[in-house]
Amino acid sequence: MASRIGSVGGDIVGIDVLETGNGVAIDEFAVMLADPELVPLLVREIGEVDGASVEEVREVAQFPDPRLDALASATRICEAGSSLALEHTLVEHVTTEFLAEWAALVQGDVLRACAGHPPPATQLVALAAGTSASPAVAEGMTGPEDLAVAGLPAHGCTLLVGRGDAPFRRRERAQLMALAGIADRMWSVLDDR
Repeated sequence: MASRIGSVGGDIVGIDVLETGNGVAIDEFAVMLADPELVPLLVREIGEVDGASVEEVREVAQFPDPRLDALASATRICEAGSSLALEHTLVEHVTTEFLAEWAALVQGDVLRACAGHPPPATQLVALAAGTSASPAVAEGMTGPEDLAVAGLPAHGCTLLVGRGDAPFRRRERAQLMALAGIADRMWSVLDDR
């Protein structure tokens, strides 16, 4: 793979293994190219590698680093001075961290916070109710490709994150569950003040 990327003058600046199983690995490569016009050539070159294919190409300002991004989000969540600030920080950071179109925090039939361009509140409430009915989805193990879900059980909330251009992977779902757990705990700390 590296030789094909190098053949078009590309530099690999990051690699993240998103998922493995059944003899298949799904990797995310961050590649710097001298000219965006080289992307089609790069895709063709990668297609020449046995068993390799390109699922998606996206231009980003910086390559997401799931380890550092998660720590930065956790830090911001822990710095929140009130539960309201925590709610907004949570949805804003997961929207950015997961390159999502939107994120929303729903409690019962109330939309507590949202970021990006989410569906209408009534649809979010229905999504939260529907996903909580499935243990596998509620536990973050699976779900629709364009939706990741995490519960904040101490506060009866559901965190929904939507992204239409790339499926959510297991690692991302696990990362979202961890951030939701941190937020749920910090919310309790803020409530006790």
